[in-house]
Parts: sequence; C-alpha cells; structure tokens
Amino acid sequence: MSHIGFSVPDLRESVRFYRRVLGLVVQDELEDGAVRLGWGSGHHVVELVEGLKGLRHYGFEVRDADGVAGIGARLRAAGHQVGALDRRYFDCNAGAPDGITTVDPDGVEVHFHTEVRRPGESVADTGRRPVKYQHITLGTADLETMVAFYVDVIGFRISDQLDDGRFAWLRSDRDHHTLAVVHTGRGGDIDHYSYDLAEWADFKTWCDRLTEEKVDVTWGPGRHGPGNNLFVFFDDPAGNHVELSAEMEKFHDDRVTYTPRRWKPIPNTVNLWGGQLASWRRTSEGR
Repeated sequence: MSHIGFSVPDLRESVRFYRRVLGLVVQDELEDGAVRLGWGSGHHVVELVEGLKGLRHYGFEVRDADGVAGIGARLRAAGHQVGALDRRYFDCNAGAPDGITTVDPDGVEVHFHTEVRRPGESVADTGRRPVKYQHITLGTADLETMVAFYVDVIGFRISDQLDDGRFAWLRSDRDHHTLAVVHTGRGGDIDHYSYDLAEWADFKTWCDRLTEEKVDVTWGPGRHGPGNNLFVFFDDPAGNHVELSAEMEKFHDDRVTYTPRRWKPIPNTVNLWGGQLASWRRTSEGR
C-alpha cells in the first residue's frame, strides 16, 4: 500500500486526530484545501479534504521492474480507461514517480506508481506511531467482479476467502494481504484500513494510549484467522474504521505451491479469540 485519500466532514478535527493519535505530521497543504500527512519525510500516507464522508482514492507502490507499465497494458487490454498520474500529486522530494490512474469496478480512483522515498517509515517509537500503512479492506456490492479485477487484471493473488463468497484476502507481496474485499451491499465503500505495529507488546501500549486520548477501542485486541494477525480497531472522527495490526502471516510464493484456503463464515474465523465481533461486522453463519 502507498496512500489513501478521504473526504471528511470536519477537516480540522480529522487532521488533529491523525496528528495526536497516530503520530502523523502535516507534510503539505494543497490549493484545493486538501491536507497530506505522513511519517515526517518521504511520500505522504493520508490525504484529507473537507466534504461528505467518503473514500476518494487509494494507491499502490509498484516495486517490480516495469510493473506499472505492465499494469497499464493489462488495464487497457481489458477495456479500462488509464490516465497518467499527475506528478504534482507527489512531493518532488519523495521521488516524483511515474504512475497511472484508473478506477476500480466500483468507480473509486486507484493509483499505481513506481517506488518513492519513505525514509520516515519504520523509524519510530512503536508505542507512539505505527510502523507503516499496511492494507485496505474495500466494501462492495459485487465482490466477484472486484476480486476478478485485482487478480486477473492487476496481478494480485488470493490468499484466503470465506466459503460463502462474501470476503476475500489478496496479496501483492510477502504479506498475507495487502488488499481485502468484503461484501457490504454497496460499492465505493471502505470497510477499514490498517497500520502495522512491530509486536504484541505494542498493543498494550496502544490500548492504554487510546484510553488516555479518550478514543474507544471498538474491536479487539484479537487475532484474525485469515492472515493470523493480531488486531485492535478504533474509529477516526469521520467514522472510518482504523486497524492496528501485527504478526501478519508471510508468503514465499517462489518456494511453495499454495492453494487458497476457504474458511467457514463464522465469528471464530474473523476473531480466533472467542469469536467476538465488532458492531459493524457480520458473518453469514453464527451471527
């Protein structure tokens, strides 16, 4: 994952939240009123602009040689519109990458760009700031089409899925999932997005910190089945679900043949520790 853009009802409050709670810093303020935040140096992570709550765009950094060109060619061959990603979108000090833009099957803008500088990433007091932006989970009314777009056109691989076809986890690198897709009944939605922590001990520190900052923990701590990662959730001021995660399962596709697992659509799949669910999460069996 590279970056994500939201429209939020109260820009000033959201900027304060991301600075105070997640330890991000303001890197740029754009002419259209958008504010970009990141690790303090290198490419930004979050872009916020005032407006009705919504997902405006999300982006991927493509690190393999000629990867962006290959994605662009496959998109065009499949009949998708592809544009050049405006380099003014990036801080020139972060590398001014080459990139393309398109829209996903639900009409949300997606960016793919070459590698950028991120010297501030992974250099932090992990009890005060996450290590990196890890993954996004999209909500959709047509999971099959969204998964086909990312697997058949973009080049992701399926790691795991639910038996009922309502959740799929996709990978683009060693991590179990960079992208997940869940059926929510509506498109152009975001279910949640996630930051990586370093280790289990950080979760105690973060839960204490969230309490001190008067931010409610809305789910967890727990451990997911697919991905086997530890998690805790809370909401930003706009109501976006934010996850902190650690110990994500790793894949080494050059060393093993892997068949995607199919999990039962029950609470204990998405939370191995007793099956407790968040208020917004449902499974087709068991609850």
